[in-house]
Amino acid sequence: MIDVYSWPTPNGRKIHIMLEETGLEYQAHAVNIGKGEQFEPDFLKISPNNRIPAILDSDGPGGKSISLFESGAILIYLADKTGQFLPEEPRAKYETLQWLMFQMGGVGPMFGQSNHFSHYAVDKIPYAIDRYSNECKRLYGVLDKRLGEAEYLAADEYTIADIATHPWVQGFERRGVDIEEYPNVKRWIELIHQRPGVIRGTEILANERSYGNFNAEEREILFGKTQFQKR
Repeated sequence: MIDVYSWPTPNGRKIHIMLEETGLEYQAHAVNIGKGEQFEPDFLKISPNNRIPAILDSDGPGGKSISLFESGAILIYLADKTGQFLPEEPRAKYETLQWLMFQMGGVGPMFGQSNHFSHYAVDKIPYAIDRYSNECKRLYGVLDKRLGEAEYLAADEYTIADIATHPWVQGFERRGVDIEEYPNVKRWIELIHQRPGVIRGTEILANERSYGNFNAEEREILFGKTQFQKR
């Protein structure tokens, strides 16, 4: 049994989708990041960086329990555990890991910064908004070029690179991106949207989250001094 500690954000949905796609038995536990549950001692034991998602697998390597944080590491672990969505052939494997790292180091952080400065920051800073909006569009362009060459991001098949990237890229409206300018990305989004595992995974914990504006307490927890305290 795998326990996944998460929240319905793009990073959380990656793991929900992967678990649904692989058919592994799991239980999802909501970590309400707006209430500060990511700072609780029990969660910090498995996620010392106080970020979701994290997993605890009671049947880890050698039959011993293992905990993991960082969504990219979790995806690789689950792929290795099940033999799914990460090719064994070396060239295809490293092509997949390359695009996974592209999401982890580029798409996720840059899209996240764009979301923050465009939607959550109290002070609207034009320089920051323009910088991250333009970088998001550049990254959509990189993806569009790649997806004009292949059906999926890597290895001529659906992999953890697609699973990691799709939850971020499908929210193009929030970044002011005209998806019609990126027809290959649009085709890929629509293709992945049709997968039953993606549909089910996107619904996990969805009812736990309110999608309105943050109140003052939530804003302080997520963006204020609370997150920077030493723990």
